[in-house]
Amino acid sequence: QVQLVESGGGLVQAGGSLRLSCAASGRTFSTYAMGWFRQAPGKGREFVTVITWSGGSTDYADNVKGRFTISRDNAKNTVYLQMNNLNPEDTAVYYCAAQRYGGINRRLSGYSDWGQGTQVTVSS
Repeated sequence: QVQLVESGGGLVQAGGSLRLSCAASGRTFSTYAMGWFRQAPGKGREFVTVITWSGGSTDYADNVKGRFTISRDNAKNTVYLQMNNLNPEDTAVYYCAAQRYGGINRRLSGYSDWGQGTQVTVSS
């Protein structure tokens, strides 16, 4: 069990960049695989990216591949999402999620703990 708090969301113009952070506390952060999901207005929550607990493997949804980069700093108990070349279709609430001793997993049900989310809005 970990507590997760996202930050770094905001309003950005198309083509711009944002860097999201997710700070974890309550358990040993390094044992958790960490994922990012997002939910646009009127749509379900969808997978964005995931990184293993060791940081050795990552996976990305096709519509963000090449634009988004996930990373983690276990010494700081923090995972990051660097988002470049943003477009209006990226507008959503972004959530980080944790899975103890997890690996590459795109399923929402695979994650045991979730943050409250941070809003990302991209204007044209």
